[in-house]
Amino acid sequence: MVQIELKKVNKIFKPNVHVLKDIDLTIRDKEFMVLVGPSGCGKSTCLNLIAGLEMVTSGEIYFGDICVNDLPPKERKLAMVFQSYALYPHMNVKKNMSFALQLAKIPADEIEKRVQKAAEILNISHLLDRKPKELSGGQRQRVALGRCIVRNPTVFLFDEPLSNLDAKLRTQMRAEIIKLQKRLQTTLIYVTHDQVEAMSMADRITILNAGNIQQVGTPHEVYNFPRNIFVAGFIGSPTMNFIDCKIDLGASQIIFGENQIDLDNEVIQKLQKKEFNNVKLGIRPEHIIIQPERFDNSLEVKISVVEYLGANTLVSFEFPDKTSAMAVANGYYSGKMGEKAYVSFPLEKIHIFDSESELNLLHEIPVQKKIDS
Repeated sequence: MVQIELKKVNKIFKPNVHVLKDIDLTIRDKEFMVLVGPSGCGKSTCLNLIAGLEMVTSGEIYFGDICVNDLPPKERKLAMVFQSYALYPHMNVKKNMSFALQLAKIPADEIEKRVQKAAEILNISHLLDRKPKELSGGQRQRVALGRCIVRNPTVFLFDEPLSNLDAKLRTQMRAEIIKLQKRLQTTLIYVTHDQVEAMSMADRITILNAGNIQQVGTPHEVYNFPRNIFVAGFIGSPTMNFIDCKIDLGASQIIFGENQIDLDNEVIQKLQKKEFNNVKLGIRPEHIIIQPERFDNSLEVKISVVEYLGANTLVSFEFPDKTSAMAVANGYYSGKMGEKAYVSFPLEKIHIFDSESELNLLHEIPVQKKIDS
C-alpha cells in the first residue's frame, strides 16, 4: 500500500491555461479520498497527473518515498475506472477482466484464480460469459471494477464512475464501492462533481475551485466548519443561506435590515480578534427553526414558497426588507404562501464570513496541519 503526496504541483495547458495552482495534498495509505468541485476546477486533471496520463508542469508527485513524475502509468501500480467504463464490446466479461493480465503474461491458472475471486467479490460470477451489450449499467460498472481488482493495484482511481447511472443505482453502487475499498484496504481516489457522493463516501474530501484547494477535511469538518464562502455554499443541499449584514460589537448584535440577532460572549471574543468591514451571515436551511407562531427570540417573516418533499418541507421566506432565505422543516409544514411565520437562527449554527476575503471568521481549521498530521 502507499501514501501519495503532491508537492507544489502546477499544470498549465497551452496557451497559458493554468489548471492547477501550487497543489499541496497528502492522500494517506488506505484512505478513501474524494476530489470534488464544479466543472473545470481541475479535479480530473489532478487525477490524470497522479495516474501519469498527464505530466506535471512543475512540482512533484510521490508514491511513498518515490517521486513518480517520470514514471509511465504502467509502472505506478494503479488501476483506473472511467465514467464510460471502457469495456471491449467484442469480449465477454471474463475476457474483459483478464485481458490486461494476459498482456502482462500472467500464468493462466493465476489469471483464472484472480478473475473468479474478483467476480465473487462483485457478485458477477453468473455474468462471465456475457458481452457488455447484454449487461445493465450497474453490471457494466461492476465489470469495470473487476478489471481493476484483478490487477492487485496499490491505488484505485475513479473518475466520475457513477454519472451514467440512475439515482437509485447510484445510491446502491456508492455503498458497493465503499464496502469494496474497506475490504481490499486499498488507497482510493475518487473524482466527482456531486457533493452528495463526496459526503457519503469519503474518509476525507478535497474541495477544489479554479485550480486551487479550498479545504481538505472529513465530511463532518467541511460541513460544520467550512473554511470560506465557496465551501459553505458548495457543500450541503439545499445550499447555505448567505445574508449581507453588519456586526455591532458594542451592542453584541448582528444587524441586517430592521432585524437584530444577539450574540453571546464567545462569538464576540472571536470577532474582536479579527479585522473586517462588511460581513455575510451564513446558516444552513436545516438549522433554521421555523414555526407558524411567535416564540422566544424569533423574527417575523413572510412565506414565499412551500415545497413538501415527504420527509421534510422546504420553506422559502422573506424578511420585511425583502431579504430572502430558506428553511427546512421536519415532516409536513402547514404554512401557505403569503402567510406569516417566525424563525430563529441558533447561535451555535451560524457562520460569519468576511465579505472581502470570504473566509469564515468564527470557524477556522488549519487546513495544512490537518493534511500533514
